Amino acid sequence: MIKHTDHFHGSDLEKIESIYGVRKEEITSFSANVNPLGISPLLRSSLTDKIDAITTYPDREYTSLRKHIAAYCKTEYENVIVGNGSTELISLFIQIEHPKKALVIGPTYSEYEREISLGKGTTLYYPLREKDDFKLNVSDFLTHLNESIDLIVFCNPNNPTSSCISRRDMRMILDACKQYDIYVMVDETYVEFADNMEEISAVPLTYYYNNIIILRGTSKFFASPGLRLGYAITGNHDLIKAINTRKNPWTINSLAVAAGETMFMDQDYIRRTKALISSERARIYALMKENADYKVYPPSGNFILVRILREDLTAQDLFERAIRQKMMIRNCSTFPFLDHKYIRFCFMKKEDNERLLACLFQNHETSLL
Repeated sequence: MIKHTDHFHGSDLEKIESIYGVRKEEITSFSANVNPLGISPLLRSSLTDKIDAITTYPDREYTSLRKHIAAYCKTEYENVIVGNGSTELISLFIQIEHPKKALVIGPTYSEYEREISLGKGTTLYYPLREKDDFKLNVSDFLTHLNESIDLIVFCNPNNPTSSCISRRDMRMILDACKQYDIYVMVDETYVEFADNMEEISAVPLTYYYNNIIILRGTSKFFASPGLRLGYAITGNHDLIKAINTRKNPWTINSLAVAAGETMFMDQDYIRRTKALISSERARIYALMKENADYKVYPPSGNFILVRILREDLTAQDLFERAIRQKMMIRNCSTFPFLDHKYIRFCFMKKEDNERLLACLFQNHETSLL
């Protein structure tokens, strides 16, 4: 049995190939959380016709792209900022706000802490509790706010727990944060996959609060991580001006602009994605709940967090088992507050999900042979 202690990101297929001897082209990644339908058919058919876009500079203000994003998100284009992936916008926001002390709800994505640290800030974590199914206890959370905190970071739905915060609760949090002059950054990378998106997206709150910025990208829902197209929404026009003043010009190339102006209009693709993820999420959650080897937590995103209940089985064991069958899941032991008993996997097409469930449900002793 292969044993390796590294923990891999969904984009680390080259490393997997070199260590395990499995060709990356043959690996089904349940770790990357990317839409299993692939890129939008409308985008695929139209992008070739727009190849001449690379012969000119894109509009420095990206006005048309921002209007397409605004229409998709039901906001005003003046409230939209675009960037080279949401990571660029996270970095710019942290540089401008320069928080000395930030409160991050964890376990969650590590890039937030990294950017805060690069800005010489300190990150504190408010832990989501396993006994609460990793859902935020808002009343308790509010008691931890004070004047020393400059920034709060939410991922909603949260990665890796797939739990979510309702807009009603977010409004309560924003009201409390206004009292302490705390800015709120909400990463909505996975919100489009949620059945209750209309109840959890904070975009409408940007009309009423100037202490919130919402981040999204096209990597996951639109299956285009290589496009590097991200955007932010805020009603704080002073912040928008500060970000646009600091960011480099033309960080989004002309083809990415053309892609962005196309993909947000592919309503059939959007509907099919939501239908697939919704049905597979409900089906897999129900099946996992019936298996005594695991505990699962109600998922809102396109992925599910799983706790391993068997004493003789670890996340690394399952990772190894899946890789030998050319499937990649996430060992979650590197996330804050999680240990070697947690895995995460995203929902793919039904036939792929069936293969993974068969892998997870097979007898452990048999899998070692």
